[in-house]
Amino acid sequence: MKPFEQGISPALYRRICVVALWALCAIVVTGAAVRLTGSGLGCSDWPTCERDRFVAPWQFNAQVEFINRMLTGVVSIAVILAVMGSLLRRPRRTDLTRWSLALVGGVVAQIIVGAFVTLSGLKYSIVGVHFLLSMVLVWAAVVLVDRAGRPDDDRGPRTWPGWARAVFASALVVLCTGPVVTSAGPHAGSKEVRRLPFDLSTVARIHSLSVWILCAIVAWVAWSHRHDGPTATRRGVIELLGAIVAQGALGYLQYFTGVPAVLVAAHLAGATVVWVLAVRLALASPAATPAPGHADDARELVQ
Repeated sequence: MKPFEQGISPALYRRICVVALWALCAIVVTGAAVRLTGSGLGCSDWPTCERDRFVAPWQFNAQVEFINRMLTGVVSIAVILAVMGSLLRRPRRTDLTRWSLALVGGVVAQIIVGAFVTLSGLKYSIVGVHFLLSMVLVWAAVVLVDRAGRPDDDRGPRTWPGWARAVFASALVVLCTGPVVTSAGPHAGSKEVRRLPFDLSTVARIHSLSVWILCAIVAWVAWSHRHDGPTATRRGVIELLGAIVAQGALGYLQYFTGVPAVLVAAHLAGATVVWVLAVRLALASPAATPAPGHADDARELVQ
């Protein structure tokens, strides 16, 4: 019998999607390490490290930047496996194939933006786009994991309840204000890079306000669902609230201690965790139902 002749199970495919999600989250943190160690221009060219060599020389900054580029290959393999898995999964589902292909398209776009980051000399606007595109990829991966875990007769898009939309929107605002603070902050990735000409204290306060709004919304959702709703939803709300509180405390700590690089890295990792939990909570909201007009599509399976 040929390998995978009978396809792979839905449970195995979901595990493949989880690996892709983990890889996409990890590359966010390693990318931050490049900037925080001042290695953003460790390789000054793209796709080669330097004009006359592909592999980075044995220098710290060059190696940090080059290793991060190589990790992009690991992420690429993970999302390609998600696509292949969607084709081998039995029963095959077109929605999973579409979302996995979206990950591939996103990784290709991220590679292109990454090239512009290097060739632009780490221009803060392009670095910000690079981060936000990473968060879009993480969102798509969370959606793929969610869909891969659904029954095969539940494939249609869902209408979120109002509180889920509020959580998602406020988390998105937090993500968009974060790169503004980073662009005005001291960690540019290289000493030669110009920073965003905004007052750091002002943009940090705006970002902090957006976090407080998100925290208030999630706290209200937790209070509203304290006696009803599925246990998984109540647990998801508490997990998200705990992550936001921890992230906020870390943000204040890094601000009042002079923004040390190690705390910035932890803060960025925490931001990724908050985003994953927020998207997952919205997708799993108990009032989320298939959107009108998709009931028949949800039952259609592509064998």
